[in-house]
Amino acid sequence: MLSCRSFSSSGSSAAAAMGGRGLEIHHVFRPASLGGIRQMPQLAAGDGFPVMVRLMSTSSTNASKAKKEATKGRGEKEVVVNSYWGIEQSNKLLREDGTEWKWTCFRPWETYTADTSIDLTKHHKPKTMLDKIAYWTVKSMRFPTDIFFQRRYGCRAMMLETVAAVPGMVGGMLLHLRSLRRFEQSGGWIRALMEEAENERMHLMTFMEVAKPRWYERALVLAVQGVFFNAYFLGYILSPKFAHRVVGYLEEEAIHSYTEYLKDLESGKIENVPAPAIAIDYWRLPANATLKDVVTVVRADEAHHRDVNHFASDIHYQGMQLRESPAAIGYH
Repeated sequence: MLSCRSFSSSGSSAAAAMGGRGLEIHHVFRPASLGGIRQMPQLAAGDGFPVMVRLMSTSSTNASKAKKEATKGRGEKEVVVNSYWGIEQSNKLLREDGTEWKWTCFRPWETYTADTSIDLTKHHKPKTMLDKIAYWTVKSMRFPTDIFFQRRYGCRAMMLETVAAVPGMVGGMLLHLRSLRRFEQSGGWIRALMEEAENERMHLMTFMEVAKPRWYERALVLAVQGVFFNAYFLGYILSPKFAHRVVGYLEEEAIHSYTEYLKDLESGKIENVPAPAIAIDYWRLPANATLKDVVTVVRADEAHHRDVNHFASDIHYQGMQLRESPAAIGYH
């Protein structure tokens, strides 16, 4: 159940500064109890503060004047923003220690602490013909990857995440369209798959800070993404259970790759450099976290994606639709 306190004195003064014009202020919500998988961090001391201000006017001139009046007397530096549509970033997000939140690609309430206790050894043994095709398709993809990257695991991880972020987006998009066509709920699976895609994309943003790709590796990403997106799109349309099984086996391979990465970090073959700042904030890692800590939490994420996709495939194998079984939202 979510609870928040009302915005009192500063909110009324801002409304008065608007000259009676409509003002909508969004607060930071603090959960009384979530009872879920991850907790939402507190953003700053106090009872909450406005994050976005929406000026209910279609006039850019009026919005600009209102903005000046709202900031006047508070010693704030005016930020020139095109507010024709009435949407402005009025107050910056803060961490618990009062420092400014620097990231725009994700917000404080989207961060989490990875569950590294998950079983990394789970494997779905292929029994049906479709499972065997999925399994050997993934194995055949690993062979050229081993030859190209060898033990350059930073670049390998970067390439892996450009592929791993595709299935969730494709699956979520197709389920979204299906929901619209059939006027039916998705059981939370649209959101779950989109969360997976976003999580994998954040893996990529992290490893971009660790491994700087060469020009030919960037070109390879373009080619691989183009081929894989279209192949997975077609595969999901023809057989969702096959598509999810492929992703489940891809995640198993990812776990293996990150385990090898950790071995090289522990043996000193790869320098255990400090963790990128984006990783520290996204996974709520300690300030002195290292690359080894990052690889550990990323591997845990991949194990969760493995479970979700094998579970999705099992649902289809039982002759059911995904919407008939609630999705594991926030499971990463």
